[in-house]
Amino acid sequence: MISERTKKALAGSSAIRAMFVEGREMAEKFGAENVYDFSLGNPATPAPAALGEAIRSLVDESAAAEGGSLELHGYMENAGYRTVRAAVAENLNRRFDTAFGFENIIMTVGAAGGLNAIFQTILDPGDEVAVFVPFFGEYREYAANFGAEIVTVRPDFETFEPDLTDFELKISGKTKAVIVNTPNNPTGVIYKPATMKKIAGILEEKQRAFSHDIYLISDEPYRELVYDGNKEDFLTKYYDNTIVGYSFSKSLSMPGERIGYVVVPDEASDAQELIQGIGIANRTLGFVNAPSLIQKAAARCLEEKTDVAFYDENRRVLYERLTKLGFTCIRPEGAFYLWLKTPVQDEEDFVSEGKKRHILMVKGSAFGCPGFVRIAYCVSHETVRNSLSAFAELANHYGLCHT
Repeated sequence: MISERTKKALAGSSAIRAMFVEGREMAEKFGAENVYDFSLGNPATPAPAALGEAIRSLVDESAAAEGGSLELHGYMENAGYRTVRAAVAENLNRRFDTAFGFENIIMTVGAAGGLNAIFQTILDPGDEVAVFVPFFGEYREYAANFGAEIVTVRPDFETFEPDLTDFELKISGKTKAVIVNTPNNPTGVIYKPATMKKIAGILEEKQRAFSHDIYLISDEPYRELVYDGNKEDFLTKYYDNTIVGYSFSKSLSMPGERIGYVVVPDEASDAQELIQGIGIANRTLGFVNAPSLIQKAAARCLEEKTDVAFYDENRRVLYERLTKLGFTCIRPEGAFYLWLKTPVQDEEDFVSEGKKRHILMVKGSAFGCPGFVRIAYCVSHETVRNSLSAFAELANHYGLCHT
């Protein structure tokens, strides 16, 4: 018999993943060209050519070197290869004027593995983790893995910036961490420096009031995906107790490789213990270490970047067309998601009507925010263009005023 904990996990299993499977089944039935699957953040842009070249070179170099196979495919420190961590540190230092060494970097099994390693290191049962609505739903499960609970902070529903008055009220003596995800999944909103400074100020005040550390965890898989002249930001400069979790899944279009890193600045409280704890968590959570070959390949591709212009075109076409059809959308500033307000209160009805027209969207309740849907536009240009007539039918169904 499975555990009660697993029963709860099954009951709350990812709606996004379930819809991804449903999309595959619909494509087999109706033809892929006739299904508009906007469910999963699975990048349509290919990985940079340099990634394949790096993998081939590493394998060839290993074959030519005595003992090279063990070096390339064997165990290493739980935190990852020192040469890889040093390369990541140097890249961040150049881009964001930081001063990290390899010791500040822990290579992880994607951002999800990194977040779980952070949570195991800092959370005790009964602790609370504050998140800004809407949020990546699996944060709740990650916290529950360690007996902690998610506390939600409502947004400004006009801008989907955090409601900082509510944030201040939600930070309690049980708060151990706050997660910031910017550019945000699912809204595409970027939290600007002014917002981050206010968040940092509130956290500084609350740390003094409660006499314990509160960590700001910056979940950054979409850091490089920004539009309209927005700049990539690195949040450690706003607040000393910041821990960064990063993934190469989106920036290099390789989500299946499961590779990322955690950054713990020296300025963070108990930095050395945090670094050691996250390294141990890598092992005790069962990852042992991040994948060896892809660590080294990613280190050779730190200057590479996915085709942001590709996503920008999809963003522009969808946003302009859907708003003309009468839908209300938040204009995304980053990531590759469009956040659309459902024209009826029942989001299930809207998602169901979309499916009838072969449009797959994820309901907002999966992100703690019912009454909206997420559209992942990390799909082909053809899928976006072909979907527009189906969206027009959907607008007509709800009697929207459109041009």
